[in-house]
Amino acid sequence: MIIVDSTVWIDYFNGVRTPETDWFHAEAQRQRFGLTALILCEVLQGLRDDGLAARVEAQLRRFEILDGGDAAVAIQAARNYRKLRARGRTVRSTVDALIATFCIERGHRLLHRDRDFDAFEELCGLSVVHPVH
Repeated sequence: MIIVDSTVWIDYFNGVRTPETDWFHAEAQRQRFGLTALILCEVLQGLRDDGLAARVEAQLRRFEILDGGDAAVAIQAARNYRKLRARGRTVRSTVDALIATFCIERGHRLLHRDRDFDAFEELCGLSVVHPVH
């Protein structure tokens, strides 16, 4: 499964064309896409009103929404965070550490537009979708 990060969803729903949103649009019927509950929260909390949030939520519910992990994922995310920090790569977001680790642990690929995930890819084995630019 390909987990779509909030950075891509936000651009997609705002009509912003990026290599990631274009790839998502082109692959929507061919790939299995999902998101975590944390990603769902990130997308919905940024919307300006309840009506828009309800419409976006309905669209997101067409995809698989995964729990995002348990205590084991949280513990491993903290380990990954410390590992990256020890190598001079400080991740700005605990949520990103949880999402990246969930994907690593569950064998999911990640479609994103957030530099925090680059360190997880380079040093922790995160599998990332790289659309052709």
